[in-house]
Amino acid sequence: MRQIATVIPEHVNAALHERAIAHGARLPWLASPLAGVERRLLYRLGGEQARATSLVRYQPGSHFSAHEHGGGEEILVLEGVFEDEHGRYPAGSYLRNPPGSQHAPGSTGGCVIFVRLRQFHPRDREQCVTMLDASGSQALFENRHERVGVQALAPQATIEQPNPRGLELLLLEGHLAGADFSLGPWSWMRLPAGEPLKAQAGPGGARFWFKDAPATLGL
Repeated sequence: MRQIATVIPEHVNAALHERAIAHGARLPWLASPLAGVERRLLYRLGGEQARATSLVRYQPGSHFSAHEHGGGEEILVLEGVFEDEHGRYPAGSYLRNPPGSQHAPGSTGGCVIFVRLRQFHPRDREQCVTMLDASGSQALFENRHERVGVQALAPQATIEQPNPRGLELLLLEGHLAGADFSLGPWSWMRLPAGEPLKAQAGPGGARFWFKDAPATLGL
């Protein structure tokens, strides 16, 4: 039986000039048009074909039919194994599928991914597949428009990072707190250009994925 999609809002954290925080682990799973695939909305602008940042959960055996990514797709596998006709991508895999690429994604055993849709520079044509290290900081991708990586902080360490273009992060492990925010695993935050990241790691440290790029990239 085909799953009936939940009616979802078309605007979630859509004011790109403002700070936005979403605690992904606390959000409800919302049904998608495909049976067995659910999502937690972190950022969304548009209907079912939206510019969006989400956590997506594939139940075992679920998959999408082949489709093209008009504005690109960026994926970080958080749990399980994500798959398409090009390969199998276990937890810790980072993928960039540029505008014009296509695939038929799914998961035999189930997985959870962090995914950003339609947020590439229109002339970006670089495909990328890499694995996160088991721990520590790591550069993942960089071009003239954006810089992507993983930052690790020791227990109680502080960070004060300039932010001239815009900054987005997803906490992978530990805790990170600022003067007026506290992030746990799967918490997502977007800081507008000009607002630096000032925070301290918790007693177990912190590790987060980040993107240094204008929030309007791809609009």
